Amino acid sequence: MLEWIVRTNDLINGIVWGPPFMILLVGTGVYLTVRLGFFQFTHLRHAWRHSFGRLFRRDLDTEAGAISPFQAVTSAMAATIGVGNIAGVATAIALGGPGAVFWMWMVALVGMATKMAEATLGLKYRHVDADGHVSGGVFYYIEKGLGPNWKWLAMIYAFLAGLAAFGIGNMVQSNTMAQSMASGFGLPHWATGVAAVVLVGLVTLGGISRIAVTAEKIVPIMAVAYVAGSLGILAIYFTEIPAAFALIVQSAFHPAPAVGGFAGATVAASIRYGIARGIFSNEAGLGSASIVHAQARNTPFRQGFWGVWEVFIDTLVVCTLTALVILVTGVMASGQTGADLTSAAFSTGLPGPGGWIIVIAIVFFAYTTMLTWNFYGEKSWEYLFGRRVVVPYRLLFLVFVFIGAIGGLELVWDVADTFNGLMAAPNLIALILLGGVMAREKLDYFNQLRDRAGRIDNNKRE
Repeated sequence: MLEWIVRTNDLINGIVWGPPFMILLVGTGVYLTVRLGFFQFTHLRHAWRHSFGRLFRRDLDTEAGAISPFQAVTSAMAATIGVGNIAGVATAIALGGPGAVFWMWMVALVGMATKMAEATLGLKYRHVDADGHVSGGVFYYIEKGLGPNWKWLAMIYAFLAGLAAFGIGNMVQSNTMAQSMASGFGLPHWATGVAAVVLVGLVTLGGISRIAVTAEKIVPIMAVAYVAGSLGILAIYFTEIPAAFALIVQSAFHPAPAVGGFAGATVAASIRYGIARGIFSNEAGLGSASIVHAQARNTPFRQGFWGVWEVFIDTLVVCTLTALVILVTGVMASGQTGADLTSAAFSTGLPGPGGWIIVIAIVFFAYTTMLTWNFYGEKSWEYLFGRRVVVPYRLLFLVFVFIGAIGGLELVWDVADTFNGLMAAPNLIALILLGGVMAREKLDYFNQLRDRAGRIDNNKRE
């Protein structure tokens, strides 16, 4: 049975992550980048001023919604800043060579526009019931933005997203957590699984409000701690940093030769694993983050700014730091992969505390990712089956947390990759068709800014 699952998944995975899908994925980001006037490059400072720069102002909370804009982005980043930043980057390098990091960057640069569109459209087309219950996401901007004739596509996405949550946001996370706890503390996988079920259940059974409050507290602390540890290692190996960047760029266009336990990698493998692991990390194109951004008390286009920074911080900062630590410490030749490779890099760079940093980071990264992906999955199936499915889904999610903890790592990652590709396709189609809507949202936003500035100027003159 297991062999049949592996063969079937390999067949589907080869189709899903083939050239047509990669062209669709990257092409969507390029298309939105052009339609938005290269916003993520030309207006990055503006996006900062009107997102993080307004973090402590209350005027962002005047809109309707269930959570604050900052809680929305920390909840979304709880899903993106996960084991993909630790194990995913290491796996991309181990299988695709250093050049995979370059392709992660490329996908992230255009993915900033993709994630911006997902956050904007998620909030714009969200649904609010008479009792104030807020729902939103890809399925709603397909149904409302493209019209009821496209509801079949919305239903396909919702079904696949509900399934994908058991992979990317569940079993991959609990499996990596269990592997890490076994290596660091000798804890049996089943014990980690039981603990994860209890801790995840305590939060997810309380809904988005409890998830948002938890993410708001944990995500900034864990991200800063991980970045600080990485920078500490890079400060020690600073003379190796230029060579590491050169190796990344060179390997992106030339086959990476075998070194020690590293078997080498083709350019095709570099592109394939760079794109796949990049999407696994920042989730730009999956549409999942739109589900939680739709809960924010904000205006649609302004909420999109948070999406830009979500990808920037996740891939261009955190993933890059992980990759550089692996390359400058020279552990790539060890032949290790996944979290073990990153752990070896940190242990080499910071003998003693380095290994503990990774164990602790994995536990918290995986934990918060499971919290948010539980919400993504339940909202997806709530769209299909109504609110009656929410509690059963949460309980089923906990069952898969335990299954993931005791399952095999390689198969779990491969299945998660397949589900990622399957759920991304409907979202990418919708984003392309709604590109004109995004362009109008941008135009309306800046027209309103100019009108507001004009009124303020006239009042001053009077």
